[in-house]
Amino acid sequence: MADYIYTMEIRLTPDQLKGVGLVQDVARAAGLNLYLTGGAIRDIISGFTIRDLDFTVQGNPLKLQKDLEKAGAKITAVEEDNRTIFISLPGNARAEISMARTERFEKTGKPPIVTPATIHDDLRRRDFTVNAMALSLNEGSRGLLLDPFNGVADIETKVIRILQNYSFLEDPSRLIRATRFAARFHWPLEERTQARYDAAKEGSYIDHILRSSIGHEIAALAHEDDPLHVVKMLEKEGWLEILHEHWTVAKVDTNGITQLMKTRQQMVDMGYTPDAGPAVMYFLTSHFSDKEVADIQKLIPRKDLVEAWRDIEDHAKELAKRLMGKEAATPSRTWQLLSSARPEMVLFLAVTAKQQSVEQKIKNYLTKWRQVQQKLPLPEMTELLITPQLPEYPKLAHDVFLLLLDGKLRSRTETLKFLKPFAPPPPPPPPAPRRGRGAKAAPEAAASVAPAKPGPKGKKGKAAAVATALPPAPSAPAPAKPQAAKPQAKTPEKSKPAKPEPQPAPKPAKKPAPKSPPKPAPGKKKQ
Repeated sequence: MADYIYTMEIRLTPDQLKGVGLVQDVARAAGLNLYLTGGAIRDIISGFTIRDLDFTVQGNPLKLQKDLEKAGAKITAVEEDNRTIFISLPGNARAEISMARTERFEKTGKPPIVTPATIHDDLRRRDFTVNAMALSLNEGSRGLLLDPFNGVADIETKVIRILQNYSFLEDPSRLIRATRFAARFHWPLEERTQARYDAAKEGSYIDHILRSSIGHEIAALAHEDDPLHVVKMLEKEGWLEILHEHWTVAKVDTNGITQLMKTRQQMVDMGYTPDAGPAVMYFLTSHFSDKEVADIQKLIPRKDLVEAWRDIEDHAKELAKRLMGKEAATPSRTWQLLSSARPEMVLFLAVTAKQQSVEQKIKNYLTKWRQVQQKLPLPEMTELLITPQLPEYPKLAHDVFLLLLDGKLRSRTETLKFLKPFAPPPPPPPPAPRRGRGAKAAPEAAASVAPAKPGPKGKKGKAAAVATALPPAPSAPAPAKPQAAKPQAKTPEKSKPAKPEPQPAPKPAKKPAPKSPPKPAPGKKKQ
C-alpha cells in the first residue's frame, strides 16, 4: 500500500506542512475527525503545484475559529451556509476548512439544502473523481486514503470525469471548473463527461449559475500557474463573459502578467514564497474601469485577496520611494531593505517599476548579489577555522556578506585582518602516542615485585639483594635485548653474582716424594 503520509510530507512546502500540523492539533483538541480532501490530494498525487489546503471535518468547523487564531492562523472569510471558514496560515499558506455535508438541489439556480454528513457522503456530492478523495489525519487511521470513485486511476490516465449524470445541471459552475482544469492540467474530458458538458452548454445551464460561485471562480484565477492560458480557454468556451460581461483577453495586460509569472518562478527557485494572487488580478483587469474592478472585488469571498489587490499599487509606490532615498544609499542597505519587505511587493515592483534605479536595485537583489552570497564561507574563513558550527557564525557570515556588497573586503589581506579577531583558539596538541605493550609491562612488573626479605647469607640471598638494588630498565618502544653485564671491581662477598659461573674442576694433587733419611751431623759416628 502506498505511503500517502510520506508523499504528502515531501510534496507540501515547509509552510504548508506546518499548517497541516496546526489544523490537525486544533481539530484533535476539539474532538473532530479531520481529513485532507479535494484538490490538495489531487495535486499531491499528480505532482502539480499545491495551491491551497482543503480540510474537511466531521462536525462544525466554525467553533474552531478562536483556537485557530490562538495557534497563529488568520480567519479571512466565513460562509455560514456551507459551514466553511477560509484561513491564512503562517507563511502565506492558504487553506479552507469545511463541514462534511450532503447537498440536495431542489431547483437549478437555487442554493442547495445542506445537512451534516459523514466523510463518505461528503465525497459523493463532489464534482469530479479526481477531487473526490480524502486522506485521514486521525489517530488510528492516519494515512488511510479514501477513494470511492477511483480518482487515482483517472489521475494516472489523465482524464476529467464527473461523478454522476446531473453534475452540470445541479451546479453549472462546474462547466467553468471543467474548462479551467482542462486548461491547467492539459487533460481532456472523459468521453461521457464531454457528452454531458456539450449537452449542458447547448441547454444554457450556465445561465443559472449562482453569484457566489462566480466569485469563487474569479478568485481561483488568481492562483493559476499560467492564468493567461486559462483566461484564453475560458474566453474560447464563452465562460469569461459569465464571470464579467466586459471581460475579454484584450483587457488583460499580457506582457505584464507574462513577466510577473517569470519573476515569480525566479523568486520561488530562490526559496521565497510570494503570493502572486493580488498582482495576477491587477494585470488580468488592468484595462478595466475602477467601477468594473470594484464590481469584481465584491464577488470574491476572500477579503484578504481583495484588500491586497486594492492596496498593491500604493504599497509598491511607497517601497519604490524608500529605494530611492538614503535608506538604500548603499548595496548593503538596499539588501536589508528588500529582505525586510514583503515578497509580494518585491515581485510586483520588479515588474512595474518605472524608475531605472529602482529596477536595477531589484535586479541586483535577485541576481548579482545572490551570487556574492553563494561564495560564503570564504576560503579565509575556512583557513581560520570559522565554520558554521560556531554559534556566532550566522551573524559573522552576514556581516562579511554586507562588507563584500559594499566593496570593503577587496583583498585577502583585508579579509584576514577582519576575520582574525573572530577566529577560535587553536585546538590542543594531540595526546602522546601510546607506549608499546612490552615496554609498558616492564615498569609495571618491576613496581609490583615486593622487596625481598633478608635471609641467610648465601648465594640466593645475595642475588636477591643485588636484584632489588638494580635500577629499573629504561622504557623503549620495543623490548630491549639482554646485554652482558660489565665486569665490576671485586668487593666483599656482596658483589658476587647471584649465580656464580662454573669453576673448572681442580687438578688432582701430586703425591709427596719419599723423604730421604737425615744426614748425620758432622763429628758423630755411626754406632
